[in-house]
Amino acid sequence: MPSQGSSGFSRGGEDPPIVCYVTNRKVLGSADSATGVLAKIRVAVAGGVNWVQIRERDMPPRELMALARAAIGLANDVPSGRRMNVIVNDRLDVAIATGAAGVHLGGESIPAREVVRWRRAANAPAEFLVGVSCHSLEDAREAEASGASYIFLGPVFDTPSKRSFGQPQGIERLAEVCGAVQIPVVAIGGVNAENGGECLRAGAAGIAAIRWFQETSDPEALRQAVAQLGVRAR
Repeated sequence: MPSQGSSGFSRGGEDPPIVCYVTNRKVLGSADSATGVLAKIRVAVAGGVNWVQIRERDMPPRELMALARAAIGLANDVPSGRRMNVIVNDRLDVAIATGAAGVHLGGESIPAREVVRWRRAANAPAEFLVGVSCHSLEDAREAEASGASYIFLGPVFDTPSKRSFGQPQGIERLAEVCGAVQIPVVAIGGVNAENGGECLRAGAAGIAAIRWFQETSDPEALRQAVAQLGVRAR
């Protein structure tokens, strides 16, 4: 099975942090078309984002497949030496069929343990990523024990889209989780250019956001903001 990209995890400061754009066409007001999503992905990639998670679980399969392939095409065109991953949320079948870098699993997805078991049995590439959304230290430990490649922890800060998951985790809990597991932790939920460095200083391997990236249309301004994340993490 083909696989796009490589992990791109930040290890010991040798690699840049993960900066992930998580798509949501409904927030864009484009519920029936992938056009707006792809336009935002194009801006995000040009602006220095190194991961894109396509989170369009209710998109018709054929349209989702086309969107994933188009996003992977953009990722494959980034300058040599820059790593870029496209992850598909929930839909393992689409991730496999399109050669995406991995799949991201939520609370209603197939359990991570089963996906990891499939990856081993199918002799899939070891770099095929299996990510899990977590909302507590217990979730994070369970994901790690299941063989997950990384986790998203959130919401770290208050954000309308994550209020159903309870009170924000906060920086202290983020730091606690980062120190308790060995796999990379990506902070999500109200994360933006101003507070992203704080997440990295707490031990996160990266940050992920919906609103930050969907509210910008200027690749150069985004590139400068992404570059500043590493500076603010120091």
